Amino acid sequence: MSQQPPFATALLAGGIAGTTVDLSLFPLDTLKTRLQSHAGFFPSGGFRGIYRGVGSAVVGSAPGAAFFFCTYEGVKGFLSSRRQQQQQQQQRLQNGSILGAASYDPIHGDGGGLLRGRGAGRKWEEPLEHMAAASLGEVAACAVRVPTEVVKQRAQAGLHGGSSAAALGAILSRYEHVGFGGVWRELYRGWGITVMREVPFTVIQFPLWEALKGWGRRRRKGGGIAGADVGAGESALYGSVSGAVAAGITTPLDVLKTRVMLSKEREKVFTVLRDILSNHGVRPFFAGIGPRVMWISAGGAIFLGSYQWAVNALQGNVI
Repeated sequence: MSQQPPFATALLAGGIAGTTVDLSLFPLDTLKTRLQSHAGFFPSGGFRGIYRGVGSAVVGSAPGAAFFFCTYEGVKGFLSSRRQQQQQQQQRLQNGSILGAASYDPIHGDGGGLLRGRGAGRKWEEPLEHMAAASLGEVAACAVRVPTEVVKQRAQAGLHGGSSAAALGAILSRYEHVGFGGVWRELYRGWGITVMREVPFTVIQFPLWEALKGWGRRRRKGGGIAGADVGAGESALYGSVSGAVAAGITTPLDVLKTRVMLSKEREKVFTVLRDILSNHGVRPFFAGIGPRVMWISAGGAIFLGSYQWAVNALQGNVI
């Protein structure tokens, strides 16, 4: 098992990873947004100005990713520590007099077999811990990600002259008419659907990434290779595979999120969903799946590879 990175390491490594991936793959994200836009690809800008909205991405990348990894590593460490304590307690019971006294259960049969069955069931606990940690991490990250995503996507779609500053200014200028609450709701438009998209995505991606890393560690140990954890290149490969799988499965949720954020007036998710199904059928839900899978596959490699590199470098492990 790899060493749990401390809070400061997760904070710094997450910030580095988030900024690196968002700046590297911003053009693909722009093309994906325009493909999913209600106005269509070319009316939204086509291949022109593919760095529109990059300002908001720069501002939101580091804190969003740092929030995610601090929460993810913290929750994962807490749940893992609790599970290990329970396993140690169970081991003491198996080695103590209590197990001898309860070695035979007239109802359930062999008491030792029952305990062994419980121990075998624990192999599912680690992926569930990763799912819970990733889900809470995404909720924390969305506190930063959603406002920057709203501003960024409006600029990417050519609204407000394609400027992040102008898009943000247009939202803030509504303060006189709608007050603080109205501005807040506008900045967090699409919060629900974003969480609905991100949580299933991470529930797929991160347990898969952790499982592949676990396999990599076992392979390294079996081959007699020194090192406490997998290297950045190996983590990048696993991140690419897990990201591609998660991206393809969650594309319909991404389409809904984009439509909600780009709508001229606030609309409920189910209203947008019903409108797409009644007017266009299922096909629009997979709009932009190619760029999305390609973008997130490459993004998973850069994001999780650079995160692993930063963690290993800060902890003095193999890079």
